[in-house]
Amino acid sequence: MTVTVLLADDQALVRAGFRSLLSRARDLSVVGEAASGTEAVALAERLAPDVVLMDIRMPGVDGIEATRRILAARPSTRVVVLTTFDTDEHVFEALAAGASGFLTKEVEPAELRRAVAVAAAGEALLSPGVTRRVVARFAGAASRPPARPAPLAALTARENEVVRLVARGLSNQEIAAELVISPLTAKTHVTRAIAKLGVRDRVQLVILAYEHGLVSPGDGG
Repeated sequence: MTVTVLLADDQALVRAGFRSLLSRARDLSVVGEAASGTEAVALAERLAPDVVLMDIRMPGVDGIEATRRILAARPSTRVVVLTTFDTDEHVFEALAAGASGFLTKEVEPAELRRAVAVAAAGEALLSPGVTRRVVARFAGAASRPPARPAPLAALTARENEVVRLVARGLSNQEIAAELVISPLTAKTHVTRAIAKLGVRDRVQLVILAYEHGLVSPGDGG
């Protein structure tokens, strides 16, 4: 199965570079390029890509707003935001808008191709530890109130514990070791928590945990 990709970046050279890197994988296909957020939204609607590689900083409609619009129209599309630095203060906003993760523009070719494939499969795009550092840094500064109270009461005690460990940056393997359960059982708990809390993926689960005080930036891990 071929994964279709839309590139959104206002720099033609950046788009050309990513197109070249992705074209080396037989199971990835770049179906379009957008030079602005507005164009990205229009092309995503017309081309229905599996994954959008989205630059955050673009003139006019930026990558954050474009992400919101794309996911509102096409919830099944995965958006991966691109940034020059992994400490970009806008990364948290993009993740909160529904992006499945982020990559720096200095990403290695093999990692870029792997990340696109993983995002298309709906799995955790990037290291939970990396996600946790970004969320922990900016969650406290985010002024956007939660859209609705998180139904944390719906979680079992074990699921609550698992969500805390996910937010601390532990992988399923590490969660399994911590709780003395199998990796498959750990993955099942994570999947059920995602479903109960109504979030898209593991990244959104981490954001929700910080936003609603289940964990705080000062927690260990």
